[in-house]
Amino acid sequence: MRALIVEDEFLSRKVLRSFLMTLFEVDIVVNGREAVEAFKMAHNEESPYDLILMDIMMPEVDGIEALHRIRKMEESDNLTPKVKVIMTTALDDPQTVIKSFYDGEASAYIVKPVAKEKLYEELKKLGLLSS
Repeated sequence: MRALIVEDEFLSRKVLRSFLMTLFEVDIVVNGREAVEAFKMAHNEESPYDLILMDIMMPEVDGIEALHRIRKMEESDNLTPKVKVIMTTALDDPQTVIKSFYDGEASAYIVKPVAKEKLYEELKKLGLLSS
């Protein structure tokens, strides 16, 4: 299985990678623009991502806009199944949660700092980790 970490903070990238590296082949990008490019490239290579961990607040293109672009690509290119996307943010802001879930069709939402147990719990709910 493949996972993409989209995170602009070095320490967060390092921590998330350490949580996922035994479960997934992990790629890392630093903003939403790169996330969209990586998503497209993975599909072109016929090796799509099973999971994207996406920070919401990033430079250039934020996580919500990147998720919107990815979902649009999935729709227009008839890509199935849709990639599971867990949004991460330091903001515990209900408006952001609503926007991520309803507008962007996020699969889950985790407030930072991300705890390994919480991440694994979400992966189990999404069917990406067996019990």
